[in-house]
Amino acid sequence: MANQLTLPTLDKLRSSVAPDVNVQAVASQWFSAFSKAMESKNTTAVTDLLVDDVFWRDMLALTWDFRTFQSISSVKTFLSDQLPLFSLSSFKLKEDLVELQRPYPDIAWIQAFFDFETTVGIASGVLRLVPLANGSWKAHTVFTNLENLKGFPEQNGPRRNYEPNHGKWAAKRAREIECVDDEPSVVVIGGGQSGLDVAARLKMLGMKTLVVEKNERIGDNWRKRYAALCLHDPVWYDHMPYIPFPVSWPVYTPALKLADWLESYAHSMELDVWTSTTVVSVIPGTKGKKWTVTVQRADGKERTFEVNHVVFALGFGSGMGRVPDIPGQDDFHGQILHSSQHNLATDHSGKKVVVVGACTSAHDICADYVDNGVDVTMVQRSPSYIMSTKEGMPRLMSIFWEGGPPTDVADRINASYPNSFLKLIHKRITKDIANADKELLEGLRKRGFKTTLGDDDSGFLLMAWNKAGGYYLDVGASQMIIDGKIKLKSDGPISRFTQTGLLFEDGSTLDADVVLFATGYADSRNVYRTLLPESLHDKLYPIWGLDKEGELNSVWREVGGRSKDSELNGIWSMMGNLALCRFHSKHIALQIKSYEEGIFGTRYQ
Repeated sequence: MANQLTLPTLDKLRSSVAPDVNVQAVASQWFSAFSKAMESKNTTAVTDLLVDDVFWRDMLALTWDFRTFQSISSVKTFLSDQLPLFSLSSFKLKEDLVELQRPYPDIAWIQAFFDFETTVGIASGVLRLVPLANGSWKAHTVFTNLENLKGFPEQNGPRRNYEPNHGKWAAKRAREIECVDDEPSVVVIGGGQSGLDVAARLKMLGMKTLVVEKNERIGDNWRKRYAALCLHDPVWYDHMPYIPFPVSWPVYTPALKLADWLESYAHSMELDVWTSTTVVSVIPGTKGKKWTVTVQRADGKERTFEVNHVVFALGFGSGMGRVPDIPGQDDFHGQILHSSQHNLATDHSGKKVVVVGACTSAHDICADYVDNGVDVTMVQRSPSYIMSTKEGMPRLMSIFWEGGPPTDVADRINASYPNSFLKLIHKRITKDIANADKELLEGLRKRGFKTTLGDDDSGFLLMAWNKAGGYYLDVGASQMIIDGKIKLKSDGPISRFTQTGLLFEDGSTLDADVVLFATGYADSRNVYRTLLPESLHDKLYPIWGLDKEGELNSVWREVGGRSKDSELNGIWSMMGNLALCRFHSKHIALQIKSYEEGIFGTRYQ
């Protein structure tokens, strides 16, 4: 169905936009009819305000889930099922956030923000109206999002603690961290950005949360990766909840700098974190709670917690590297390692290094080897999407850039585009970026580097959503390939290891002292299986990757499916880059708080 979708161009709509169109009047008139129809639960009246190929994306507000409905018929079914379950009120158009947008000369829509309330929640929305041939405007996309729970506001701003503390803070914090007086309601496994974000969100909702981190320090999940690691997302995209980066922060954050920031964040937010602590097991609870979590601290002592909620926040593949099963590894006389085990390029000074892989980590590591005078060859097994950050980021990240809207606004704009619709837009943007990168891409192809423009030429969007890889956002390594500084072998599959290197299926060989696999990470479910009873392993749903509606399978939700009777209820998945963790950590926190307060509804199926 997704392949049949098209953008709402003016030609397709057989319409135009008058130069003097009164945007506020159009939005107000449409929204007045929409709010009345929603409050009266008149599904027909609502759908009369939508185009036939409408998208409606909901995050918890009306479905208690992450759902995208495409087409007037699917939206009508959704509304017919769900509107009777909610009492909707207080619809308000945010007039300061209404504007006519022209992303391309043949596309025009009025984008507007609105607020409303449900039976238990405070919600927001984003809509886009397109012009029709008869002069009317109808919605092409509608986004609804749960923002807060009635009666349970975040404890910040005017609700912060006003009491002075004279000399008691340090002792109080020590007791809180050690869980002396209060047991946690939630255990978060992993103290990277995803774990810290959700812990901060839960803390603001008044929920005692313990973060368990196996490393010695918060931030070590970044410190202990390869030294050349640097974020390829811009700073405006990467802020964390409640404490944004300073205005002097560099656009692209070095990993070591981010590691120190995470450590300071945990301290400033007063998060309860146990470092040098491993989770031994997560098993069904027997004392009135859903789960029994046993942890072991650095001194070998164990402690058990009874909780209803366990959040797995361990990143893509939980740090477990995926290494292809290539025959002959025992015959090889050199060193074999995964990129997750790599640290310094100078560890291999004077040696010949082969890096298997041609995406982000592979490029970063190869460039670092070149910078440190190490002989390195990249082995490319399949085409990669290449985009320079210089040309791509300002086009893709315009709302997360200098002078862009506030982060909260940008997050909601970003989330308001269903992925299947965003794919259509990205096909155009990808073409624009490729034209701007023409010299770079032609140079790579001349060297034998295999490039792709992604699924249906839509760039790296679906690559990221489906497999969290397959691309490189160029910050210099591509030119090293073009210049021959990074050697390249891309003419055939690997057959096996030899004593001195690699043999390829075409009979060619490549000598190496070190073979480094930059080949991604294992199935995210593997770490769940190491901690949960074996009887629950086959109950785990896929976590990353898109479902048929274009939503991620289980991320930011429970991992055992949508049934209230799932044996894995209370086991949550929290993962993603800094931007995704910032936005969706609130969604996990709201779901957990809803469960604990007895107001969580039923996930719409």
